Amino acid sequence: MDEREQVEREQLDQTGPIDYIVVEFPGNRMTGEAFPLLVDLVDRGLIRIFDFVFVRKEQDGSVIGMSLSDVDRDGRLDLRVFEGASSGLVGQDDLEEVAKIIEPGSSAGILVYENVWAAPFASAVRRSGGQLVASGRIPVQAVLAALDATEKAA
Repeated sequence: MDEREQVEREQLDQTGPIDYIVVEFPGNRMTGEAFPLLVDLVDRGLIRIFDFVFVRKEQDGSVIGMSLSDVDRDGRLDLRVFEGASSGLVGQDDLEEVAKIIEPGSSAGILVYENVWAAPFASAVRRSGGQLVASGRIPVQAVLAALDATEKAA
């Protein structure tokens, strides 16, 4: 292993879990309300953005990329801070998969990010021989339904 590979391996060992989300905006209605909160997460060092891509699905089913400069079309440059956030992790095949799940006339944001806050824990797990074998998300709606069911049963 040469010196460059060793440095890359050490940097990867210090990396937190990397996740992705796809957020659909039905009817291309984006208010931009979440963007300052995303910037705040980055500024506070909680996450690091690897890729941030927007696509729009036309009524005929075709999908086109959208500029990050004014996604909510209000004339203000909302996401200029994320312009160029492209690690190459999101490829054409990913865009095609997103196209399958969003409705015509809608747009979607694809976000790939590192959970920087979890990096020390993840690194310690790896050093101790552990490895991630499963992960997932529980939708808020499922949590609320479970809490309601528990409350009604009590």
